[in-house]
Amino acid sequence: MVDVSDKQATSRSATAEAWVRLPPEARAALIGGNKKGDPLVVARLAAIGGAKRTADLVLLCHPLPITGIDVSVQLHEEGVHITATVRTVGPTGVEMEALTAVMSAALNVYDMLKAASKAIEITDVRLLAKSGGKSGDYRRGPGDFT
Repeated sequence: MVDVSDKQATSRSATAEAWVRLPPEARAALIGGNKKGDPLVVARLAAIGGAKRTADLVLLCHPLPITGIDVSVQLHEEGVHITATVRTVGPTGVEMEALTAVMSAALNVYDMLKAASKAIEITDVRLLAKSGGKSGDYRRGPGDFT
């Protein structure tokens, strides 16, 4: 683990996204009702839980006090689009918490719809933006690994 004890606690945030691509039968199962419940609601809760448990899952990640998290889980024609913005005041950033949030959400959508189709894909997991800290701000640009 990197020693961050000499770093100043500052306000930090990070936003990540993921897509869960749904074949027609999985989309129909989502819209038509699911025995396990509403995958979109469960995904939102899973994102929050995942962000809070990041240090348990990413072995060298510092446990951080999350001061806020905003999650969006939206159904589109091609699938489910998930975004999460995580905020903290601390000595290190929350990029891993934002990425863990969207992956947790995506995995829960997959789990809830896998009976309808095994062809579901989790794609385009990536950091969209971060702010705060010594390295400054980052916003994904159109030329970044498109």
